[in-house]
Formats: sequence, structure tokens, C-alpha cells
Amino acid sequence: MLCGTCAAPGTFALEPRPLPQTAPEGWVLVDIDAVGLCGTDFHIFEGKHPFLAYPRVIGHELSGHVAQTAAGWPKGRPVVINPYLSCGTCIACRKGKPNCCTDIAVLGVHRDGGMCARIAVPAGNLYDATGLPEGAAVLTEFLAIGAHAVRRAAPQRGDAVLVTGAGPIGLGTALFARARGAKVHLRDASAARLQAAAGFGFADLHGVEDLLPPDGFDVVFDATGNARAIQAGFAHVAHGGTYCLVSVVKDDITFSDPEFHKREMTLMGSRNATDEDFAAVMQALRDGTVDAARLISETLPLADLPARFPALVANREALIKVVVKIGGQA
Repeated sequence: MLCGTCAAPGTFALEPRPLPQTAPEGWVLVDIDAVGLCGTDFHIFEGKHPFLAYPRVIGHELSGHVAQTAAGWPKGRPVVINPYLSCGTCIACRKGKPNCCTDIAVLGVHRDGGMCARIAVPAGNLYDATGLPEGAAVLTEFLAIGAHAVRRAAPQRGDAVLVTGAGPIGLGTALFARARGAKVHLRDASAARLQAAAGFGFADLHGVEDLLPPDGFDVVFDATGNARAIQAGFAHVAHGGTYCLVSVVKDDITFSDPEFHKREMTLMGSRNATDEDFAAVMQALRDGTVDAARLISETLPLADLPARFPALVANREALIKVVVKIGGQA
């Protein structure tokens, strides 16, 4: 099979590897149908990801079908893959937070991912995708990132919410904050991203130079992946409000301690997602709360990706989600 591999920053190619025929006890072989390209993949290509060693087979937004009956999963069952492999025994896992396991291994980041025809994953990392709209399963993981952030920050109905960064993760965050009844504002330097957000019915859209409400926001989410933007966001949190950092950067983040205490601000990180978040997203896709078809900007075959990857990275502002079709390639 051919595997989409970043050998080094700026270098992406399809490398041949044997098609897996067996899986460890309790694991399941999955034939990959589609892979979503993510900001993480773009950062890997650019050499900006803080937790990655090269070479790496990318791909963590994954949908497919069970290749062989195993561990209670019947052959042919459509599945979504949770790419966060946790140890099950550390302090985070014992507290029901495997998304921030101390020894986490994320497919496509800490270990090779699913940009290939077949992959083995633990049975507990699979979700039944039966009944999802066509093409929607591959969107589940990236939407779960935003759903998890919203669940952590817990905006209430009527709260003023600011999402800074209107890329795919920010847009997903905004969709789930709105579903909770919050009044959502989106801010981005890209007019194209704000225009895309308008297509989902968001009206309170702001460029980086626009004036924002002087009282601030009950909840601010950062989804920019930009240290300067993260630091600037502290000023937009209302007194008594919450700042949730969804994006991750290599840099140190600093803020004014007097302002932080004066506002009695809550600062939190949000990492990955849990079973609860995957379930919430899949329900939202099934009932139409989230329009899957509108999220997909382009679908392309794996064979075209090496030639297209640099342009996709360069033009990411014009994209919501690019989906790579794998199918039965071997």
C-alpha cells in the first residue's frame, strides 16, 4: 500500500509499505475510506508541530470500514476512528481524561497515521458510523475538537462568545457554541474565512482591526495557532469570564497577572476530544445540526496529494476541509 509520508519539513511523498494482514489482540484492522487534511498536517509539512518526529505517515481524521471481524466489530462495519491512543493507567486516564493522557500517542503525530489503505487501531477507538450522511464520517474528529472545547468552557444560553480564528477548528467551535444558545462572534484576519463562516449563518464577524464590544465576552476561544493572537485575546475576556485555548503553539504565552486577577478570569486549555464529544458530533451530523456537505471544500484522490500538498498549505485560508479519498488502494 502507499502511505502519505512527511519525510522532513517540506517533503511529502507516497511511500510503499506492506498492507497489514493481522492486528494485535484487542485491535481491529480498518480499511481507510477517507482522510481529512487538518491544520496539524499543514504544520507538520511546515515543520511547526511541537510534538512530532520525522518521518511520519500523516492522517488522523479517519473514516473507514472494518477489514476483518475482530474484537466484536464485524467485517464491513463503517467506522470513525478516534486517533488518540491512551495508556489507560495514568492520572489523566484514571480520571476519565484519556484525551490528555501522559503517554498519549496520536495517530499521524506521535505514531504513524492513516493516510494509507489499512491501519490497525484498538477496538475501543472505533465508533459505529452507521447512519451518518454520506461523506460525513471523516469530519467527526475535527468537529470533536471544537465540541470538546465548548463542553469544557461551558458557555450558557445567551452568553457572548468570541471565537478567534475562523479556520476549521474555530468554525467547529463556533457551531457547537451556537448550538448551546450562545451569541457567537468570529474574528479572523482572513476575509475569505469570515465569508465562509457567513455561509453557516454567522453574522457577527470581525477583522483583526475591528472594534469589539468594550465589556468583553463571557467566553473567548482561541483557535488561531498564533502566539500573538493568543496573548491579545486576554484583553477580550469579560470580568468573570473564561479564556479557552484550543490551538497549540511552540512559544511561551505571557499575560498581565493584575488584569488576570482583576477579572477573576478562568484560563483553560482544551486538548483533543473524548468519547462524549465524538458521540455529540455524530449526533449533530445525523440530525443535521451540522451540515456536513457544506464543510467539504474539495475531495481529491491520494495519488494527487503529493503534487497538490504545497498549494493546499499555501492556500489554506480559502479552504474549510479537504478530504483525501483512499478507498481500496493497496
